[in-house]
Amino acid sequence: MTGPLTLRSPAKINLFLKITGKRPDGYHELVSLMCGISLADRIVLKPGKEAISVACEYPGVPEDATNLAARAAAAFYERHRVPERVAIEIEKQIPAGAGLGGGSSNAATVLKGLNAFYGQPLTPTELSEIGATIGADVPFFLFNRPALATGIGERLTAFEGLDRRKVLVIYPGFGIPTADVYKKLNLGLTKCENHLKSFLLKQNGFISAQHLCNDLETVVIPRYPEIAAAKKKLIENGAEGALMSGSGSSIFGLFAESQTAQTAAEALAPQYGGAVFLADLLV
Repeated sequence: MTGPLTLRSPAKINLFLKITGKRPDGYHELVSLMCGISLADRIVLKPGKEAISVACEYPGVPEDATNLAARAAAAFYERHRVPERVAIEIEKQIPAGAGLGGGSSNAATVLKGLNAFYGQPLTPTELSEIGATIGADVPFFLFNRPALATGIGERLTAFEGLDRRKVLVIYPGFGIPTADVYKKLNLGLTKCENHLKSFLLKQNGFISAQHLCNDLETVVIPRYPEIAAAKKKLIENGAEGALMSGSGSSIFGLFAESQTAQTAAEALAPQYGGAVFLADLLV
């Protein structure tokens, strides 16, 4: 394979996110149903360079070695030793700090892209091991299908019980640092245990109105009432259910009918400065 690689780097949503405990190392144990959506960044990889570089015009996204895509490239070259390096160009569509996994997706896309470029020298297991050192969501994006995630998000089981849905994502105009949310989480106030008990026992299908639940809303909504307001607007505009994704700040609604979703997007876009994204569940 020669020349630049142009790749899609999709976002994800958490259809539920239940926090089950905190480990001695500070990480939280969780159970989450994760699914990719068609909202995606565009990544161009240009191997054959002397050093790893990142170019991204999105405000606040680092263009140095701290970028997760750059860290993924560095980790790949640690395992697959060749003299050259790669230039990474990222065209962002996924809002940053929004709970949509954009940085983790970029890292996974770089790992998969470089592995393909060099003829698949690393196995899927090796890529996932590398990904887990970069971010808890990276293995999910390498897995590349709907999954029930456990542990800190790195243990994945394919989930087949999702129907096709339109997803309308609202970005409220600000990001929320994930670490701050987990730091303020009070496990005594979480609410998804009873909400999801029947689902987790049966695992026989996902019902939007019944199973959408995110324990991290207990931290975020009291501090950011805009999240609850956006959920309400999505329901008022025909969503079957609405939820904050991950640690926020984005909110999504699920729609069974494409036309209802399109109408909702047109109604809500002016209220959010156009930061409303209509996408598909990648099932």
